[in-house]
Amino acid sequence: MQQPGSELVELSDVIDARYGGKALGLARLAAAGFPVPAAFVIANADADALPAGLGARYARLAGPDRAVAVRSSASGEDGAENSFAGQYESVLGVDGYDGLLAAIRHCTASASSERATAYRAAAGTSGAMHLVVQEMVDARAAGVVFTADPASGRRDLCVVDAVPGLGESLVGGSASSDHYEVDRAGRIADRRAAPRPALADDEVAAVAAGARAAEARWGAPLDLEWAIDRTGGIRWLQARPITTLPGALDEMDSAVAGDDHVYTRCNIGEMMPGAFCPLTASVSGQAIEYAMQTVQVVAGFQDSYREDRWLQLGYFSGHLFLNMTEGTALSSGILGNSLEQYSLSIAGRVVDELVPKPPKPFARRLVNTVRLTAFALSAGRAIRRLDRGLARFEAPSAAEPAALLTELDAAVGLYNAAALAHVRSSARSAVAANVLEQAVVREAVRAGRSEDEGRSRAAALMAGAANVESAVMLEQLDDVVGRLAADAAEAEAFLGADAAEAVARLTGAGGPTGAAFDAFLRRHGHRGYRELCMRDPSWGDDPGGLGTIMQAMLRARLLTGGAVRADPSPREGASRAVRAMARLARAGARGREATKSRMVLVAHRLGRGYRLLGERLAEAGRLPDADLVFFFDRSELPALLDAGRAGDLVGRAEARRAALPFQARLEFPDVSVGKPVPIRPEPPEGTGDGVIVGRPACGGAVEGTVRVAATIAEARELRPGEVLVAPVTDVGWTPYFTLIAALVTDIGSSVSHGAVVAREYGLPCVVNTQGATRVLRTGDRVRVDGDRGTVTLLEGGGAEGGVPA
Repeated sequence: MQQPGSELVELSDVIDARYGGKALGLARLAAAGFPVPAAFVIANADADALPAGLGARYARLAGPDRAVAVRSSASGEDGAENSFAGQYESVLGVDGYDGLLAAIRHCTASASSERATAYRAAAGTSGAMHLVVQEMVDARAAGVVFTADPASGRRDLCVVDAVPGLGESLVGGSASSDHYEVDRAGRIADRRAAPRPALADDEVAAVAAGARAAEARWGAPLDLEWAIDRTGGIRWLQARPITTLPGALDEMDSAVAGDDHVYTRCNIGEMMPGAFCPLTASVSGQAIEYAMQTVQVVAGFQDSYREDRWLQLGYFSGHLFLNMTEGTALSSGILGNSLEQYSLSIAGRVVDELVPKPPKPFARRLVNTVRLTAFALSAGRAIRRLDRGLARFEAPSAAEPAALLTELDAAVGLYNAAALAHVRSSARSAVAANVLEQAVVREAVRAGRSEDEGRSRAAALMAGAANVESAVMLEQLDDVVGRLAADAAEAEAFLGADAAEAVARLTGAGGPTGAAFDAFLRRHGHRGYRELCMRDPSWGDDPGGLGTIMQAMLRARLLTGGAVRADPSPREGASRAVRAMARLARAGARGREATKSRMVLVAHRLGRGYRLLGERLAEAGRLPDADLVFFFDRSELPALLDAGRAGDLVGRAEARRAALPFQARLEFPDVSVGKPVPIRPEPPEGTGDGVIVGRPACGGAVEGTVRVAATIAEARELRPGEVLVAPVTDVGWTPYFTLIAALVTDIGSSVSHGAVVAREYGLPCVVNTQGATRVLRTGDRVRVDGDRGTVTLLEGGGAEGGVPA
């Protein structure tokens, strides 16, 4: 008996998703000329009411001895929104008409299962069941291919999984597969395969190329099933959109300044660690770009500021990079700065990929040097002008979105000025530090000592700078914690409360402790982790984060009886000239930290203003929530004021927000030629003997237990006396310095934030290890030698605390 609506449909007649995504995927593949096994569709399948002509159609497909597969293609299955993966049943290797009827009964019954019913209800789809009856492939190998990596979100990788024979064991999870990642050039970027893999490399490349061709037809990333038959031909069994991908990780990428330009995360990665939302890139990133281009213009290396181009920086997959090629203008255009010195100061090594620019004539270099030196040394006037602007500047707060956006646009000019003042101050600091290091290294070599000993000595000479902002900040917070520790009842109450509640009780509480905490917030409340991010909260806006840090500091204080600040390293034996250079270097570090605080203050108030703009737009119905404002480029914000101009911007911003956690997990090589491409990092070379080599930043040696913290959240697990091993540290990590015995970072230099504060607290510090976080594990025992710049893995682990070595 024929059920009304139940019918046979040829694959060539399927033109939309009414018969399910699986049928549509096969039909589109076949129509595009991809080799697809012959098939037909049973629409509105019902085992008790089969369509007329089923037996004859099956006979034409199967012939006398050919097996078929019966696959579900229910409404909503394998669509753009939902995959329904594993919710319905398929039957392979079906022989004979009776076997076909049994397979139909099995598949249609699966539509009524509890799991499928619940999935449909959650997805809001109907229960119409259609089936694809398809010729079976006599497969030598089979598997799946994703034209984007669903685990990392990367769309530049094609992921191929393969097993010998039929692919059902792979899809069902009962077999381990060979796994390949193929880049857009067709190269196998990563493999995890059996000793006798199911595919040859050229077959892996062919599967990936075919999948990419299908993706180009669809205009969207795809998940495809495939098989290679006994003749070596690829047959495509299924195609469906990948439903779990975030937005494209590279959607907001800047253009590379040149295909041969060298980009690095070093240096800029200390200032802007991790992945950032598009608004931060177009406000903070562009402020730094403006400042660095301005320096190039002043020094005569660039004709004018190019607002329309990223030249000094690049923004790729959510991360900011420094363009070292543009920076080589310094080594070719001024006196006393070689390409080697430049690359060492930025990347901690000689960057062989850098091609030196032709040197300018001596007279031109002399003029450029004078101009650049005068510009750096005259930063004081610019800072005073900036302070006058800051005195008049409050967080934008207009009631109407249009007026508020006008205020924010005006404030961006002040932010650019703050960034330029900081870059000028940093240049002054770097020049002094580099000159000091070169002089002390030369002295060490002449005396028969090593260059590393000279660098360690230079780092020691830079210790002891008075009123360094980040050190003062730590002293003030440590003072508050000390006051809490001195009162047993106060300490117990603070530790017993929720972190945010503990800070809320302390704020404005009066008394010596409350007054000291209020003074800390007034001076440093705008600081925090990733403090140039428009979206991330400052300490003043994140009582829970600040409270967690303070509770950790308080527990350590109660356990150890108090933190003792080390005296600066002795400077006896230094020549008068070296002592003078050291004073300049310390003054430079102090100025650099002070201008960074000013820059962060503007960023903090801008961030508050943009969040308020998001709230205003959400109230007006232009945004679904206030947080989404951070996922627009600054140039896109005016369109949000007019509902008719917004178009698909809101949906694109939501996709960008979904992409940010994936971007945050990406890692890059320290140096890239052309557009940086994420990598799966390997342990650094040269660690076979258990010794990791970096750059000495603060002398002394200590043995202790490692705590690897890739993020500030992981640093909350620190215990007193542990060795902190981190990719990089900024001001947000500073309070934890009262707990640790030593600091080790993947990137950094002698004037990095972590190095500066470590010296003020006498913590052995090794920076620029290029991968200590990948070699070491929490619980390892190590010896950190800040004089030699080495970290040595010791036998055994898990002991508490650190001891002098």
